[in-house]
Amino acid sequence: MERIYLITGANGHLGSTVARQLATAGQRVRALVLPGEATPLLAGLTIETVRGDVRDAASLAPLFRGLEGLQVVVIHAAAIIDITSNVGKTARDVNVGGTKNMVRLALAAGVHRFLHISSVHAIPEAPGTTLMRETKVFSPALVQGGYAKTKAEASRYVMDCVQTRGLPAVILHPSGIIGPGDTGTNNVVAALRSYVQGHLPACPRGGYNLVDVRDVAAAIIAAADKARVGETYILAAGHYEFCELFAMARQITGKGRRCPVVPMWMARLAAPLLEKHALWRGRPPLVTAYSLGALASNDNFSHEKAARELCFAPRPIQDTLRDTLGWISAQAPAVKRRRPRAV
Repeated sequence: MERIYLITGANGHLGSTVARQLATAGQRVRALVLPGEATPLLAGLTIETVRGDVRDAASLAPLFRGLEGLQVVVIHAAAIIDITSNVGKTARDVNVGGTKNMVRLALAAGVHRFLHISSVHAIPEAPGTTLMRETKVFSPALVQGGYAKTKAEASRYVMDCVQTRGLPAVILHPSGIIGPGDTGTNNVVAALRSYVQGHLPACPRGGYNLVDVRDVAAAIIAAADKARVGETYILAAGHYEFCELFAMARQITGKGRRCPVVPMWMARLAAPLLEKHALWRGRPPLVTAYSLGALASNDNFSHEKAARELCFAPRPIQDTLRDTLGWISAQAPAVKRRRPRAV
């Protein structure tokens, strides 16, 4: 039976990477893109583009039209990644409401697989540096921060539908995604861009678990056939301090300078002002209380299950940085960062 992949958030960093890998492999792809949005990351790909918004169920009808006789795999990657302190209505409408709309339509269409792209932030944090593995229990009450709560609520809904309505779903939890192909929404890529362009005056102490967008995309595609329905998979590579990342970026590009490492207490004091200033300028902030909390949190995630079942094999961070910095250089002049939106 011929297969078709329906991808939401196909114009974002991860969604476009998935679409490119599938199209390169000769797979049939139908990509959901916001109405009126330019699609530079999808240029040149042999795919079908459908305009719609996951918040509007009626607009999704064309995405599910004409699927008779096809094996349908839904990759639900649409989400708003929002590090602001007060996650607004739009983020919840997309991350939670959009997921509910897609699940209802997928059930009605009798899809073969529903791959829900969640986040490691939906997983309750373990104390200290305790190794964290997959869970099937999700609750907004068990996680901190507005963005994390929306991802936990959406993941709980998907898991409930697996258990009560027979949704053939798999939940995948990427950590901090980095890599080439971002057009201005990725916070880590934005920090690297600011650093090599000499605009970053200091570096906050702390780091994050990062993973290459191409490795995440490959694992998502593998999950369509290899993952077990009702299971969850962590797609994380390893923890890296930001001062370490900047040092590697300086070595790769010869640009940037040694910037002072700001203690966490000082960064927390400055975060509210920096966030307000960025929002006043109409740009997403690089530093917020929520993002600093993430830098100081336990990000010791195991990807053993994904490696065993999905052949997930993260590449060395040096390779990812080299390709990311090459992408940043090729995008000069700098891409103006967009406000958070469905990506």
